[in-house]
Amino acid sequence: MASPPTTVPCAEAAPALDLLTVPQVMARLQLGRSAVYNLLRSGQLASITLGRARRIPSHALTDFIRTRLDQEAAA
Repeated sequence: MASPPTTVPCAEAAPALDLLTVPQVMARLQLGRSAVYNLLRSGQLASITLGRARRIPSHALTDFIRTRLDQEAAA
């Protein structure tokens, strides 16, 4: 008797967590390296560390931008 086929998770069911590098965030925000690291250091932009590498989840960048837009609209 054959074993049942192995199921592979669908991309829509479990969206992949996109991790961005600091240079990618620099390009998207059009900011310099120091400015991005200042945002990370101050906690305004969330990140994770993998070994010595710093990665920023794409949703964290989206949240940061949304927060800044809300702050600008409230001002």
